[in-house]
Amino acid sequence: MIRTIVITGATGALGSLTAKTFAARGHSLALLARDSNQLDSLARELNLPGERLFTAAVDLRDGAAVHSAGEAVLARFGGVYGLIHLVGGWTGGKTIPETSVDDFTSMLDQHVWTTFHLFQSFMPLLAKSGGGRVITVSPSTVSNPIPKRGAYTAAKAAQETLMLTLAAELKDSNVTANIIQVKAIDVENKGAGATPEEIVAAMLYLFSEEASKITGAKIPLY
Repeated sequence: MIRTIVITGATGALGSLTAKTFAARGHSLALLARDSNQLDSLARELNLPGERLFTAAVDLRDGAAVHSAGEAVLARFGGVYGLIHLVGGWTGGKTIPETSVDDFTSMLDQHVWTTFHLFQSFMPLLAKSGGGRVITVSPSTVSNPIPKRGAYTAAKAAQETLMLTLAAELKDSNVTANIIQVKAIDVENKGAGATPEEIVAAMLYLFSEEASKITGAKIPLY
C-alpha cells in the first residue's frame, strides 16, 4: 500500500537515508527542510515520479509556514500516514550559569516549537489515517541528564513530553507515537552511538503491523 510519509530534517544524514529507505518501499514522501538546494539534490537522488514526491523549504519554527506546508501536503496527497520528525541541533559544553538566553531559546525553537507546530498542523491528518505513525529521535540522557547539556536536554525533554501527549491523544485513532533514544547518531560508524542504518531499521519496525500496539514508548538504541 502506498502511504504518504512526512520527513523533516530530510536533507541530513539520517533524514536522507530515511527518505531513500521509505521511497524504496514504495511510499510517497513529503520532505521538509530549510535548504532548497539540498532538497533539490535529494529529490534528484530519489528520482521519484512527481505524484510521489513533495518538497518544501520550510522554517519549522514558523507556525504559519508549517500550516501552509500541511495544507500543501494535503492538497497533493489527500492525507498523511507517517510523520518522522528529525530536525536536530545541539548546543552544549556550558554549565547552566554559563548558558546564554539565546542558546537556551535556540534549543527550544529547534526542538519544542518545531514539534508543536508540526503536531498542530499534521495531527488532524494523522488522526484520519486509520493507523498512522509518528517518530522522533532523542538522546538517552533525557531521563538522566549529564553536565553541560542543560539547554539541549531540557528542550528534548519537552519534546518527549509533547510526543507522549500526542500518543495519548491519538490512541483512539490507532495512531502510534514513539521515541527512538540514542546515545548519539554515529554517522561515521565509529562505534560512538547508533548508526543511521540502525535507527532507520527501528523506524521500519515501528511502521510495521507487528508494532501497531506500541505507542508512547521510548525505544532504547544504546
